Amino acid sequence: MIESWKDFLLAQGATIENGSVRHFGDPAAERAAAATGTIVADLSQLGVLAFRGEETVAFLQGQVTNDVQALHADSAQWSGYCSPKGRLLGNFLMWRDGEDYCLQLSGDIAAPVLKRLSMFVLRSKTRGRDASDETVRLVVAGSAATDAVQRAMGVLPDAPLRTAKGDAGMVVRVGADKYVLSLTPERAPSVWETLRSHATPVGAPVWDWLRLNAGIPMIVAATQEEFVPQMVNLEVIGGVSFQKGCYTGQEIVARSQYLGKMKRRMFLAHVDAEAAAGDPLYSADHEGQVSGTVVNAAPAPDGGFDLLAVARVDSATAHTLHLKAADGAPLAIKPLPYAMPE
Repeated sequence: MIESWKDFLLAQGATIENGSVRHFGDPAAERAAAATGTIVADLSQLGVLAFRGEETVAFLQGQVTNDVQALHADSAQWSGYCSPKGRLLGNFLMWRDGEDYCLQLSGDIAAPVLKRLSMFVLRSKTRGRDASDETVRLVVAGSAATDAVQRAMGVLPDAPLRTAKGDAGMVVRVGADKYVLSLTPERAPSVWETLRSHATPVGAPVWDWLRLNAGIPMIVAATQEEFVPQMVNLEVIGGVSFQKGCYTGQEIVARSQYLGKMKRRMFLAHVDAEAAAGDPLYSADHEGQVSGTVVNAAPAPDGGFDLLAVARVDSATAHTLHLKAADGAPLAIKPLPYAMPE
């Protein structure tokens, strides 16, 4: 986290732990605001990798799951980065900012993902760097988000997964009422002040709750190499191209798509217990064996935790999943906000 920005947030009443804003004094009220109103949150807990150079597109095209050639100056996309076995090492929101191709991902995997990608640059005319502390990133979400962002930034993308550039930085629209802002550190305080007159400041866990309820997964250190992209519905949200050609892990990803039905999928659920990424799930139909894994979890406004979990489809649909043990807290499956393939 940029020190000057950290000082600003502390002056705003933020409680910060390990570079992440936990809350602004009243976590319960912040969760309630997310459920019924409009919020603004700092995203310093996330990392940003930036690649630039004349062969950047060709390099990234051979590494990530989405079609980088289709990433225009005013567009954004979800994407993933796989091992040769087709397992996700990370997933990210991608956008362009001038010469840079920016990849926003979980902060705890930013350094190892950059190191691994850099191993394959070789003689390609591109270079990657950790750009996490070059900008301040915020997210604005809720019914008044569009008006708030327009007032704060002076520009507004006209559709989801489109971008717009203003004097203070980039606006990336990630949903009908959700915006990620990538700001110059100098302009970030004034943008924040404008936003907070329309939105409630909240900690990172509140944004995690909104994101996972939108069905958007985030691979973290605890879940690296656990899932092929389809297991976390990455292709459903537009994060996988099946026409772009070869990339690392592509053979496995394509085989998973075309040879039979996926046996494991990502579900949205609620549990009246504390949950965390990587926690195992159990069900009666697979006695003694793990039936699934928590992808992401966050405290819910009405108590308990909401979570995204990858589980055996038969276990999640015909049986009850239990957290951490066969007799652990039961999960209540909730509908995802998008249609799943048959």
